[in-house]
Amino acid sequence: MNRRRSTGSATEAAAGNGLLDRRSLLAAGAGSVGLAGAPSALGAADLSIEPWMREPGSPFTGYGQPSRFESKTVRTSASAPGTTGAGASRTPLQRLNGTITPNGLHFERHHSGIPDIDPDAHRLLIHGLVNRPLLFTLEALARYPMETRIAFIECGGNSGALYQKEAAQLDLQASHGLLSCAEWTGVRLALLLEEAGIEPQARWLLAEGADAAGMSRSVPIKAADEALVALYQNGERVRPSNGYPMRLLLPGYEGNMNVKWLRRIKATEGPTMTKDETSKYTILLPSGKSLQFVFPIETKSVIAYPSPGITLPGAGIYEISGLAWSGYGKISQVEVSADGGKSWAPAALREPVLPKALTRFRLPWRWDGGPAVLQSRATDGSGYVQPTRDALITERGSRATYHFNGITSWAVGEHGEVRHVYA
Repeated sequence: MNRRRSTGSATEAAAGNGLLDRRSLLAAGAGSVGLAGAPSALGAADLSIEPWMREPGSPFTGYGQPSRFESKTVRTSASAPGTTGAGASRTPLQRLNGTITPNGLHFERHHSGIPDIDPDAHRLLIHGLVNRPLLFTLEALARYPMETRIAFIECGGNSGALYQKEAAQLDLQASHGLLSCAEWTGVRLALLLEEAGIEPQARWLLAEGADAAGMSRSVPIKAADEALVALYQNGERVRPSNGYPMRLLLPGYEGNMNVKWLRRIKATEGPTMTKDETSKYTILLPSGKSLQFVFPIETKSVIAYPSPGITLPGAGIYEISGLAWSGYGKISQVEVSADGGKSWAPAALREPVLPKALTRFRLPWRWDGGPAVLQSRATDGSGYVQPTRDALITERGSRATYHFNGITSWAVGEHGEVRHVYA
């Protein structure tokens, strides 16, 4: 790709329609490319004394809360008609930065509400094709060595609306908000299975939750190598909405398999074919056949800023920022386009870049006030490249619901308004 140096500026064009080299802002400084419009000489006298500087603030609280000025940073939720607690809430990705989702904003998916579990009465049973069935209390699990890993969880139905024929006018929270990333701490499942003594013919596990729906899924036993029985989320006990007092964590696998309120793991020869993996979570192909047991979340990315619901105030330099993730491992590259995929520029990946975790990417963009179509395209360490929406639809058809990972397009209008389009 040819690059040209912008006339009269230290910034360097990296692709069409104003995308700048990812190192431009670091090399030139924000002020020289128009991000800062302040006078060059400022002093303390230029700062006003505000009311909150004139009197003492609020006292300590038992559990900290966000600022009242951040009241719009909340989850949105919807329940299925005629049900109690069956539905989902979505993370406001467009209002967050970094890669870790606060516990109170982590997305939720419930099949029969959130059970109010007494941790002292809860038990985890490991049985089936094992030499020694084991029953664990929470206190017993706490005596085992703990491990911590950062991992995303994405619902298999996240972005499912993008399979539709017409581009749904949704903001990022509505289209991609069934996605979160946290630091999880718990006991390695492989360690517990080793203690139980898995029999050679066991190739699958059944994981069952303690909710009223008895939500359960079959898991290939190889997944136990990275799995945790998670007890902590971002340093505190797992929230009730995310599986208190314990949940299964399967890094990189679709969210429904990360069974919450975990109460039972059974070693089996084959999949159990539960209602949760036969009536749902399969991919219907154009031929009428279904893809079953498609477990890893395929490589995916999306631009969070700017995104629908955000209006750019005018032409100038902006930082395009977004998230990329892959159930196959690490993100190795993210490219950004401002002209609907005609040209691409590599974005900067912000550390830490971890396997099966969210990765933040950033790229400076000089918007000239004209029409633009913003896209991002991720590649992971295995070489898998995020497909276009057209390529995905050709392979899976438009009747699919799960595992949408096609390139998403945001159109920027002349007044700075951003909307979802198919490009």
